[in-house]
Amino acid sequence: MSEEINTVETTAAAPAVPAAKTERPVRPFGKKRFESRRKVCKICAEKIDTIDYKNIQFVKSFTMDSGKILSRRITGTCAKHQRQITKAIKRDRNLAILPYSLPKK
Repeated sequence: MSEEINTVETTAAAPAVPAAKTERPVRPFGKKRFESRRKVCKICAEKIDTIDYKNIQFVKSFTMDSGKILSRRITGTCAKHQRQITKAIKRDRNLAILPYSLPKK
């Protein structure tokens, strides 16, 4: 009779324990994951006070080939300078210095 009780007790107690978290394996040779560098505002770094719409090459560097304005996320500019860039690009488009968009081929 004691043998029957022992087998019943061992099977009944097992499912109540939750599974333990498994730890990630350590990377060999101390390699770290890719960490992206923080983007620095190009205009703040060069200490440019105002963005001149007549500086076409500089203003054009903040647009795509299709004519769209690049976002802050991509260029890394601060909010203040992104507003100035946007204003300069829109002014250039209005004066026909930059195209609104390129014709589709």
